[in-house]
Amino acid sequence: MSCKYRLFRLTFVRGTRSHVFTSTRVKKFTLLLLVYLMNDFVFPADLSRWQEAVDGRVAGSSRPLVGISAHYKDGGSRVADNYVRSVLLAGGAPLVIPVHADAAALEEIVARLDGLMLTGGDDINPLYNGEEPIPELGEVDDARDRYDLLLTRLAADRQVPIFGICRGMQLINIAFGGKNYQDIPAQLPGKPLKHGQLSTAGHASHTIAVREGSRLFSVLGRDAVSVNSYHHQAVREVAPGFTVSATAPDGVIEAIEATPCYRVFGVQWHPERMVPLQDETMERLFRHFVDEARLFKQAKEVHLAAPVVDSHCDTPMKFVDGFDLGARHDASVKVDLPKMREGLVDAVFMVAYLPQGSREEEPSREAAREAGEILRQVVSLVEARGDEAGIARTSADLHRLERAGKRAVFLAIENGYAIGKDLGNIARFKAMGVAYITLCHNGVNDICDPARDNAASTGERHGGLSHFGRQVVREMNRQGIIVDVSHVSPESLRDVLAVSSRPVIASHSSARALHDHPRNLSDSQLKAIADKGGVVQVCLYKHFIGANATVMEAVEHVEHVVKIVGIDHVGIGSDFDGDEGTMLPGCRAVNELINITVELLRRGHSPADLEKLWGGNLLRLMERVQGGADA
Repeated sequence: MSCKYRLFRLTFVRGTRSHVFTSTRVKKFTLLLLVYLMNDFVFPADLSRWQEAVDGRVAGSSRPLVGISAHYKDGGSRVADNYVRSVLLAGGAPLVIPVHADAAALEEIVARLDGLMLTGGDDINPLYNGEEPIPELGEVDDARDRYDLLLTRLAADRQVPIFGICRGMQLINIAFGGKNYQDIPAQLPGKPLKHGQLSTAGHASHTIAVREGSRLFSVLGRDAVSVNSYHHQAVREVAPGFTVSATAPDGVIEAIEATPCYRVFGVQWHPERMVPLQDETMERLFRHFVDEARLFKQAKEVHLAAPVVDSHCDTPMKFVDGFDLGARHDASVKVDLPKMREGLVDAVFMVAYLPQGSREEEPSREAAREAGEILRQVVSLVEARGDEAGIARTSADLHRLERAGKRAVFLAIENGYAIGKDLGNIARFKAMGVAYITLCHNGVNDICDPARDNAASTGERHGGLSHFGRQVVREMNRQGIIVDVSHVSPESLRDVLAVSSRPVIASHSSARALHDHPRNLSDSQLKAIADKGGVVQVCLYKHFIGANATVMEAVEHVEHVVKIVGIDHVGIGSDFDGDEGTMLPGCRAVNELINITVELLRRGHSPADLEKLWGGNLLRLMERVQGGADA
């Protein structure tokens, strides 16, 4: 036993036996004692005294809820007690999840979790590897496999932190698309170590090398660790999006972790069996996991406290015959109602996008008609799921839908080309419920010049707003439609801010100081929008964030805009479904937006500031524009 006895010694008597506890830290002792007391009858048979003691312990408790997967044995769901005690010692509230196949019930459970721990157990069916079983395969349990895979999928969809131990790590690898060895001695090239030790469970049997720069290295603080070993299956090919963070001397993969954007990792050994021997290194694993669960719990609380709003998505571009907004679609569709529920997102602005076409009279009229048709299609699809969602025109509508447990969809138009040459179309779009109109896209139209010209640009540039464009801005002000300056040129933005009597938004624009792209806004432009009372909604489109960008770089854009203009003028406009293959790791769809919240909390931003960021600022501006107040 490697623990060092020092600091203090406590003895108390239970019955006729004397119990001595020694620990290196007061906190560890307190938690150990709590586990002991709550699992033994230490109180006399006096219900009132017992209730008082329990009330004293739970007062003010706010532990993250950690689900622990079970295995099915002898007619019941079971889990080794060391898993439970390790979570308790790390400050979590463990919940053992019984093995069953009711997907809806498991979904209800996972939706409440702040972390998921996948435990050890029997071999995994090789059919999930796309392989037939070899003679050396051990006992498999198809029911456990299905249960574990379902838990993993449900947790991953919600961005719940996941920690896999032994079989749990192998299960994570299979669930995310990796390959496993059915049997190390039979399949590992070379001469493997003995990976199924016979010695006492809590003692180490071999060492592992920890990769510097990995999350595991930062947690353990060491590049070599002694571990135990109770397995004969192992990871063979790491799942896409994961990296190896530790290996045994024979090359067996001992730990894997997802990219830093996702809080999913696994270890091949059994740290929970080493924790009772006061192994400080193994305790760090559980503390790290529970700390991640605690941060995720805080992020969920932010999302549940006030409306979470994404100001720009192009999902109508995905609408085809038979499209169902209430079905969970594959990765090609970034926004649907199930993903909104998973990400605790309350509202999205769905835009009727129009590519810039000819500015002749007839094509312009057709653009207005097409925009109207797209808007009607959005309304129809939302109304078809009226028990889950509704169309919102105002912030009051959003709050009403939120109280009813429904998601809200706002309507918007991307590209003022939809107005054509008829100012009357602005009133017609207002009557349909349009909240904002993006003045242009990537082409010169009758209103203004864009930040970027494409092949569809026709005619000479205006040098900013055209005469007609000035009329458009004034009429949008009069109708209470928000002017959106994303996509406009610097000269056009200058003119809009001079003409508009109301604050404006940039519904999906990022910081040019961090990534020099013509669609991004300079610091001076950010300040000019904020000085007008406007809000800049940071875009998550990969090309606007930077090469090889992830959600971490997106958070840096958010922080930069906050630094320049203050928290009262910043929001998020994802641009989901605007283009294939360009979304950020860690923020690939609406269910992953909560990762932005997690990272901002990690960097010290307050829940109150995040409530402003996630909709408070935008809704305040909407009320101001719709209410008719001048800037």
